[in-house]
Amino acid sequence: MAIHLLERGQLVPRPRAEVFAFFADARNLERLTPPFLRFEILTPGAIAMRPGAIIDYRLSLFGLPFSWRTEIEAFEPESRFVDVQRRGPYRRWHHTHTFAEAPGGTLIGDRVEYQLPFGPLGEVARVLAVRRQLDAIFDHRRRVIEGMWGAPPPARPGPPHGSS
Repeated sequence: MAIHLLERGQLVPRPRAEVFAFFADARNLERLTPPFLRFEILTPGAIAMRPGAIIDYRLSLFGLPFSWRTEIEAFEPESRFVDVQRRGPYRRWHHTHTFAEAPGGTLIGDRVEYQLPFGPLGEVARVLAVRRQLDAIFDHRRRVIEGMWGAPPPARPGPPHGSS
């Protein structure tokens, strides 16, 4: 069974500490998730982000409600954290979030390794719907982040070649 890779990057014009703090608050995931998923965090109270933390969610995909349990596998303040699915719709879901200082702000990186269940049927579902749905989810997230913090300023063109 194939393991698939989704990678995204987004530069935001904010300090890394602020950006990381927002993402390290699990409750903000509701804000970043498209309404069509009807996403809800079930874990009560404050969620201390640390290795071993468990977060339970409920969401709906194609009109079918299901639960999802995530475990925080790694947590390195202001640098990265990793969440892995322990129960949910994927056979494998391993999501690495990275945060790096960059000219103009903070570069947010996402690397998701995922595998669908059901063998060849899962691969057909990925081609027909899952890949597009994941793109829609991460596109929504990009728009929300830009709405919160703005887009990075456009790159300035450098001097023409041969000029001094």
